[in-house]
Amino acid sequence: MAQGFLARVAGKTKQLLAVIVSVGVGDAGKIVGLGSDGRLDASVMPVGIGAQTTQAVASEALGAGKYVQYHNNAGVFSARLADNSNGRQADGFVLAAVASAATATVYPLDGTNAQQAGLTIGSRYWLGTAGGVTDTPLDETNVANANKISQYLGIAKSVTELVTDDDGYVVL
Repeated sequence: MAQGFLARVAGKTKQLLAVIVSVGVGDAGKIVGLGSDGRLDASVMPVGIGAQTTQAVASEALGAGKYVQYHNNAGVFSARLADNSNGRQADGFVLAAVASAATATVYPLDGTNAQQAGLTIGSRYWLGTAGGVTDTPLDETNVANANKISQYLGIAKSVTELVTDDDGYVVL
């Protein structure tokens, strides 16, 4: 629902609507309103204020909440699913699903991934396969884990939120 207010324009009372998403200079001087999620849209924030994200082309379909790895895909800065079984460490995560070849908004580790499911509050999680997480770390003494990625990701705040850390990773 658009929020409006009454203002005097050229001597007449007129209803004006708040701007939810800014298109730039053309919206200068207008009143800002909250979006349907009850938050300000990033387009109305000053440069440097807002979520620290990186844009990357998805080289495969990425599901919401999946952990991703940055890579060079034929000269294009891209993101693909992180996976402990094939040497793809997690560089960040996506909060929204992204189709292959579309631009993904990647959030850095050290943030909260609120698109998880089935987590146990207070439990620790590590990188799993296909962009997922596991509550069981890889056993570094098991020869079957040679050349796999062991990467601690964080602790569950709720059943859907994983507070991540950027602790780095180890190739076993």
